Amino acid sequence: MRFIKLGLLSVFFLFIVVTAIGLLLPANVVVSRAIDIVAPKDSIFSKVSDIRQWKEWVTGMNMPSVVIVSATEANLAGTKVQIVSTKNYTVLSTWVGKNGTTQESIIRVLQDTSSPKAVAQWQFTEHLKWYPWQRFGSMMNEAVMGTQLETNLANLRKICEQH
Repeated sequence: MRFIKLGLLSVFFLFIVVTAIGLLLPANVVVSRAIDIVAPKDSIFSKVSDIRQWKEWVTGMNMPSVVIVSATEANLAGTKVQIVSTKNYTVLSTWVGKNGTTQESIIRVLQDTSSPKAVAQWQFTEHLKWYPWQRFGSMMNEAVMGTQLETNLANLRKICEQH
């Protein structure tokens, strides 16, 4: 009986310590990547502001589990993507996962009028709860999501520079 009490108390205090350490990690995680593209920003913006055109440059959009509902809405194998606004060469969208986690995505297309290059910048922001497994799990976002963003932006550059 004494060992059971000790075990339960140990688990409880370990949970408290892990939760306290998790609370020291940020509640908002932002992963961002940018790439230079030699193309007019209007042609780039047309590719990023219409989900139907994402098939050309976003990896996995051609899979059978992807259902494109409209130019502003899609279901990516259980993740619901909705473009909320497109203005000033900025696309704001929400991504709601199967488990209910929501991420905000912003794609910006910037171009100096004196330069033939435009910059396409894509960022994801995730707002985390206090749960320690969410906070510690978010440490992998940069590695996993950053690689995906880089690949997709490179695909976007290839498509835009060909036209």
